[in-house]
Amino acid sequence: MTDGVGVRIAAGDLPDDLTAAEAGMWQAFRNGSVYDLSSGDPAADDPHGGHPWGPERTVRARIVCWLLLDGPPALAGRVSSLKLIGVRIDGVLDLAGGQVTPYVELTRCRFDQEVRLPEARFTTVRLVDCAVPRLEAARVHTEGDLHLPRCRFRSGVRLTDAQIGTDLLLNQAIVYRDRSGRSIAADGMTVGQDLQAEMLESHGELSLRGAQVGVSLSLRGAKLSNPHARLALNAPQLTVERTLYLTPAGVGSPALSGTTPAHGTRIQRFECRGGVRLDDGRFGDAVDLERARFALTDDQELSLRRVQTPELRFLGDKPQRGKVVLSGARVVNLVDRASSWPEAGNLHMGGFTYENLVPQGPFPLTRRLAWVAAATAEYAPEPYERLASVLRSAGEDEDAREVLLAKQRRRRETLPPAAKVWGFAQDWTVAYGYRPGRAAVWMAVLWAAGTLAFAHAAHPPVSPGGHPAWSPALFTLDLLLPVIDLGQTGQWQLRGGWQWLATVMILAGWVLATTVAAGATRLLRRS
Repeated sequence: MTDGVGVRIAAGDLPDDLTAAEAGMWQAFRNGSVYDLSSGDPAADDPHGGHPWGPERTVRARIVCWLLLDGPPALAGRVSSLKLIGVRIDGVLDLAGGQVTPYVELTRCRFDQEVRLPEARFTTVRLVDCAVPRLEAARVHTEGDLHLPRCRFRSGVRLTDAQIGTDLLLNQAIVYRDRSGRSIAADGMTVGQDLQAEMLESHGELSLRGAQVGVSLSLRGAKLSNPHARLALNAPQLTVERTLYLTPAGVGSPALSGTTPAHGTRIQRFECRGGVRLDDGRFGDAVDLERARFALTDDQELSLRRVQTPELRFLGDKPQRGKVVLSGARVVNLVDRASSWPEAGNLHMGGFTYENLVPQGPFPLTRRLAWVAAATAEYAPEPYERLASVLRSAGEDEDAREVLLAKQRRRRETLPPAAKVWGFAQDWTVAYGYRPGRAAVWMAVLWAAGTLAFAHAAHPPVSPGGHPAWSPALFTLDLLLPVIDLGQTGQWQLRGGWQWLATVMILAGWVLATTVAAGATRLLRRS
């Protein structure tokens, strides 16, 4: 093995220039044991506190790199590994492009300068509760886990195009933005199993563009904050094989990690101050927004454009500002709550398709129609037709007809005055054909009224001979039925106001007939 200046070191010898702390680390590495330099005082041992750590617990980053890249062989019957607790690492830890075979676990350590791991290859790396100015790890490759729980990064983390063999853990980490405004840059990253970032604090943009997660991505209880920029979570084209959790996390027990807290457990909600972009995402099981909170400005969005997932659980708090955009999204089950959707003008659902509605709590049809209206600032038939189709598939035919009636009434608002009058006539009579029972009622009313009126009308026959007997009831019915000829209207002459009344009856019959025909046509088309 060689030292930093190319001097050959025998396998059992220590380099001459090691400090006492480094010599102890060297021997612990060969033995595969934990090297603990903590003092036992919690305040003094806090790597994020202001208590100074002196030379007695300081090692040079160059010596750490030496051990990991070209360290001495393990003692007989042991496996070499670097396990440090409470150690201060002075200088830049630069393992860029290196092949690191030993297991690495650093707990409650303090780094004076950034950690550089771009294009390095590891088995498993664990930094637990460490203070790190910055982690630069683009294209890093691990065969096992990369664990960074409870670490604090003052100038961000870069994991662009990283390949994590199993799990990536960022639970309870605190990450501040770098010079580009990003807290975690992980575009194109691949995680073999779970990505857990529960109770993460992100101060800047969390970027996961094009990332792939082999199982689930959990942001339970995370707090993402980037209120003065456009996005706090930027993850278009994200692929998660199972579920994306933006849900509460249980507080106070490590056993609650990775699970949904039971009822009665003290929880911390997922909160996001800034925009969210999940456009074109693919999620194998669900996108879960249970009790999520989004604090958006007027120009920020919760964007789910063209997302595809079997289930969308839209059960968070209603955003008071900003927009929720579901345009082009495709889900099977829409699990939602009436109180979770934003106000009119802040919801956009053009091309949003869903197959089943699973409301949580009361969600009456009037509220559902208001939900559709809120998503269509201008009239668009597709949201109404989609809702009607889903209700009909669920056996709610009456509700489906109400939705289609609401669609016609909304459409009427866009028509010119003459068409509006005709629309009102159809609505008042047979509700655009969606309530055909009204036609029978109107027909009976008009028939009775006409029969009573024409019973007092003068009705000289057109021809003195061969005419049928006068029947006010049959005469009125012949006027009201526009297609069927009962042989009455052509046999009698009416004059003055009676002629005008007959004309009104004919027009009323045509209105009833055409609206019923239009409704029947819609029913046949839907069938």
